[in-house]
Amino acid sequence: MGASRTSTKHQRIELPNVEATAALARRLADDAARGDVIGLSGPLGAGKTTFARAFIGEIARLSGETVDEVPSPTFTLVQTYSFARATVWHFDLYRIGKPAEAWEIGLEAALAEGILLIEWPERLGPLLPAKRIDVALAHGATPDARIAEISTHG
Repeated sequence: MGASRTSTKHQRIELPNVEATAALARRLADDAARGDVIGLSGPLGAGKTTFARAFIGEIARLSGETVDEVPSPTFTLVQTYSFARATVWHFDLYRIGKPAEAWEIGLEAALAEGILLIEWPERLGPLLPAKRIDVALAHGATPDARIAEISTHG
């Protein structure tokens, strides 16, 4: 992310509805560049895939392109989206058994050439890049509300 993002250590944002979650994702996508890593954590149903869909859609828009479908990579473990601006690698690590399995699904290549969105980043253990933005999503006061805790590392 740009220099303005690296000075931020921790921020809490109340997201009253799904659109607010998507808007946060689009704002982060606006500053995203190759080499950026965004970890998306939180319980099942907290909005990680919703966030990822909005983020990827915004990267497409900024590239003058569109993306028709952004499926959750729960079973494929990774989906890639190539745009003029950058390739976005969307990982869902919920089903990996050990961190080394991430190398088998392309983590090394992704780190070298793209923007990474990693759902369940804690499953990477020591392989989790030190320089990253963590977005922890939690359920809010209403069914559609979420709370985002954003931490910048490195």
